Amino acid sequence: MAGPSHDPSLYRDRDVVPIRRALVSVSDKTDLLRLAEALAGAGVEIVSTGSTAATIRAAGHAVTDVATVTGFPESLDGRVKTLHPSVHAGLLADLRLEDHERQLAELSIQPFELVIVNLYPFVETVASGAEGDAVVEQIDIGGPAMVRASAKNYANVAIVVSPESYPAIIDALGADGTTLTQRKELAARAFAHTAQYDRAVATWFAEGTLVEEDLPAHLTINAERLATLRYGENSHQRAAIYTRSGGHGIAQATQLQGKEMSYNNYVDADAALRAAFDLVKPAVAIIKHANPCGIAVGAPNALDPIASAHLRAHECDPVSAFGGVIAANRTVTLKMAENLRDIFTEVIVAPDFEPEALEVFRLKKNLRVLQLPTDWQQEPMDVRLVSGGLLLQDADRFPNEIESLVDTWQLVAGERPSDEQLSNLSFAWKTCRAVKSNAIVLAKNSATVGIGMGQVNRVDSCRLAVERAGDRAAGSVAASDAFFPFADGPQVLLDAGVSAIIQPGGSVRDDEVIAAAREAGVTMYFTGDRHFYH
Repeated sequence: MAGPSHDPSLYRDRDVVPIRRALVSVSDKTDLLRLAEALAGAGVEIVSTGSTAATIRAAGHAVTDVATVTGFPESLDGRVKTLHPSVHAGLLADLRLEDHERQLAELSIQPFELVIVNLYPFVETVASGAEGDAVVEQIDIGGPAMVRASAKNYANVAIVVSPESYPAIIDALGADGTTLTQRKELAARAFAHTAQYDRAVATWFAEGTLVEEDLPAHLTINAERLATLRYGENSHQRAAIYTRSGGHGIAQATQLQGKEMSYNNYVDADAALRAAFDLVKPAVAIIKHANPCGIAVGAPNALDPIASAHLRAHECDPVSAFGGVIAANRTVTLKMAENLRDIFTEVIVAPDFEPEALEVFRLKKNLRVLQLPTDWQQEPMDVRLVSGGLLLQDADRFPNEIESLVDTWQLVAGERPSDEQLSNLSFAWKTCRAVKSNAIVLAKNSATVGIGMGQVNRVDSCRLAVERAGDRAAGSVAASDAFFPFADGPQVLLDAGVSAIIQPGGSVRDDEVIAAAREAGVTMYFTGDRHFYH
């Protein structure tokens, strides 16, 4: 059904709207008193409900109760508070229209210019393990109604659904009011907020839980723009970085210094985290164009394991490491920072940094230094856009102690190697997951020595890995992210002196590949799992 029709000539300009009356009703009290103090200081009438009103009043600020506005008491255990014409007429009146202004005057209803509302903690309640009526009572009715009404009327009302927007509102109080552009942006956030809330409620009713064992029938991704970037992958492409609600990743990292992050910086930093944090021991990954040019753990008995890991990763391919992006899975030390002093690096990301390390980095003004959020974690699901839709899959992850899987691998050629060589095979198998397919990794002493990536056939990846390794190929172990379709790829590795190979197996020509390994007297394991990375 079409909405009401109005003659455009009846509308009056209403770009900047002064804030005289605010409706405040929040479950999240973060920075509430700071906002209330600013509203009171600007002479704004604060209309509020329940615990929000009590909190503001306890801080010494005047509050008008919603029940005073409506002439109707809060009832049904708080289920009915704001669902009243005296509230919603004040939210929905379009004061660009003289007739709306006249009707409000006849009804003795005052308009609102600002609405601060966030919704009952439904998602948090479900996540806590609550069930049944305890969850149902956290389904907000009045809140979404106020949010949607205010957002629809963005020409006249500023709607705020998150404490993150409070500073902008406080600034508006010190100016002439909120601008039309600002109110429209706030309305967009508000509708996204209620859409995500409704989806969570619908999912709970349909499946009884927000933690789904099966892939969801409906998928809503809520994200807010964090920053507009200079450009995308190339200079003619527009780009921005968005933070996803509930995210704990590279988008939530804090930039401690350096130039503005670029689109490619974010892509490479995320790829570096994927590589470094697959490893349990202190590890460093160096990335270029989303591919590793070196991954290593600290040398045994190293005095500074993370600095050792960086040096060993850099040695894999020093030429490609120029202008790379580095991730460390431990605190970056002064020694590691000193090792980086003369190496051009675009970005370094880590859980933390020693103060002395940051002092060294400050001499490299263009170096971007990112500190991960304390609750950083790898995502459980991968999402990829395709034309007309998107793909969703479980993230490809290893158990923390991959060595525990050794006994599940199938030894198909040679003898069971030493514990040291098994450790190297485990390292190579983990690191090959971070390399774009077709992926071949050569490793020694838990450090990569040669990497072949992104080739359209596995033989070329083998040749590239051997070429990068040079003399270091002899005695190394090799990992392949997928099976060898023919014996020609393994033969390249065997001719270079590789001492052991780990791969998924599963080719119709596995017998030929096994025979080549046996003839060379080389150990070969089948894992049964593939790790493509496109």
